[in-house]
Amino acid sequence: MPTNLISHCSSLLPVRSRQFFNTVMSLKPVQIRYRLWYVLRSGLKMQPGVGSKGGGLPAYKGIEGNTDFLRYDHFCSGEREKLRCSFLNEAAFFKKDIDWQVPEKGRLWRYNLHYFQYLLSESGLDAGVGLSLIRDWLKKNPVGTPDAWDPFPLSLRLVCWAKFLFVTAAPGDELSEITRSMVEQTRWLTRHLEYHLLGNHLFKNGKALVFMGTCFAGSEAERWLQKGLEIIGKELDEQILDDGGHFERSPMYHSMILEDCLDLINILEEGEYRETLVKKAGEMVAFLAAMCHPDGQISLFNDAAFGIEAEPAELFAYYTRLTGMDVRRPVGGGGVNALPDSGYFVLSQDKKNKMIIDCGPVGPEYQPGHAHCDTLSFELSVKGKRVIVDSGCYQYVDGDIRRYNRGNIGHNTVTIDNQNQSEVWSAHRCGRKAQPVGVEWGETDGHFFFYGGHDGYKRLKGNPLHFRKVTQDDEGWLIHDTIQGQGIHAVESRLHVHPDMSVEVNGAEAVIRFREEVMLTVHTQPGTGIDVERGWYCPEFGIKKVCDVLVSKFRKVKLPFEGGWWLRLEH
Repeated sequence: MPTNLISHCSSLLPVRSRQFFNTVMSLKPVQIRYRLWYVLRSGLKMQPGVGSKGGGLPAYKGIEGNTDFLRYDHFCSGEREKLRCSFLNEAAFFKKDIDWQVPEKGRLWRYNLHYFQYLLSESGLDAGVGLSLIRDWLKKNPVGTPDAWDPFPLSLRLVCWAKFLFVTAAPGDELSEITRSMVEQTRWLTRHLEYHLLGNHLFKNGKALVFMGTCFAGSEAERWLQKGLEIIGKELDEQILDDGGHFERSPMYHSMILEDCLDLINILEEGEYRETLVKKAGEMVAFLAAMCHPDGQISLFNDAAFGIEAEPAELFAYYTRLTGMDVRRPVGGGGVNALPDSGYFVLSQDKKNKMIIDCGPVGPEYQPGHAHCDTLSFELSVKGKRVIVDSGCYQYVDGDIRRYNRGNIGHNTVTIDNQNQSEVWSAHRCGRKAQPVGVEWGETDGHFFFYGGHDGYKRLKGNPLHFRKVTQDDEGWLIHDTIQGQGIHAVESRLHVHPDMSVEVNGAEAVIRFREEVMLTVHTQPGTGIDVERGWYCPEFGIKKVCDVLVSKFRKVKLPFEGGWWLRLEH
């Protein structure tokens, strides 16, 4: 269907119907086909079983890692009779009986309970408690139980159980019961691969199949291995971009897929697949190093949060242990580091002053579930501390805070007519998407610069286009915004200030301090005041902190329009 005809059809629909229409039109045929098939199969109660035509079970042989797998901060602690589990900064206590459904918690919390990553903690649960939890899970979660047998948590659980058994000696009868369930879960997975979602979900499915194909012997296990390698090979080409970034454009999910690649390198023998993974992992660690702030932690674009995936330093060390190679890191001096395939551009003066700008697609067209309205937004660290921040990610449940984190007002970019630049809706949906245009970067007159725009507001009357140029010199960063188009519009530009900072505003100038030290002085156009609004900073799931948001507002301006900020360093 021609693009202009699609737009015309979309414009005739009510708002929510239009958003749904625009979302569905971006899906791949395979996603629609599998979604319809899974819904039909479920409705007709045609769920496949976990048996095999041969009737036997593949023999368990376990995995053999070349080095230790990464450990996790303990999520669960205590004894079997008094257990405390904390995920997403929400805790639950279980005495004797564990409720694996936990109805008072959200689905993502329950998923974390079913992942079993807590088996791999450096401290917290001992092996006996871990085996007891597995036994309890086996007793209370028969085949097809919602959440427990969903393909994504099932995939993570299989890998965690395999790693746990790699370091834990289970008694023979218990080992037999556990490995029987692992076979049944793998058979279930092969019949519920997440082709309706694709993205990181399908990658996790493929990884689990490779692990199980390596864990077990026989022809059925070999089929799991080959199917897993087929998925991983195809998805590596699809999901890892030429600049080393993951195509969902989230540093957190990038870290997740990087650890998956490193785990696969750890268990696979030398060969074509392992060589490909080593090459991709090298590109991915270099990308991750570029996307970290001076504090060593990830930037928080597109559903990224601290405390979910392994920290960058752990991933870098794991990569070096596996490959013997050092991580390719950005040079220490000033400059611009372009990651154009992902759409990230890093302006740095030195190791302590660093700006990361987002001007890329919101994610893959067919899987924008983690997309935010952050095109032309940025994060900024000064003197080694985060000063201008992304609002982060509080939860995956639709609501006011989810809409804040995903919407324009949660980012350091320009908002026109109180509209989002991309049509984010529900918890993980996105209709029409802002596309980057006219992107350039380089050096001129001894100053490094980034320039780019997006067409997300072209759907509005007057066809507005937002362009932003950021120029870096010894004094700081000059941000020049241009809005092309016609007509009268409301224009707002925001800067989220880290909650550890204090803000003092005087007309068109704001001074940002950390304790008594001046970090940054912010200027806007003369004759225009800076408002201070209350905003949210959500660095981890389940944590939201009030922060100051500097706002430059123009209620009625005629396009074309020019504005911006000067972020001046105090040396």
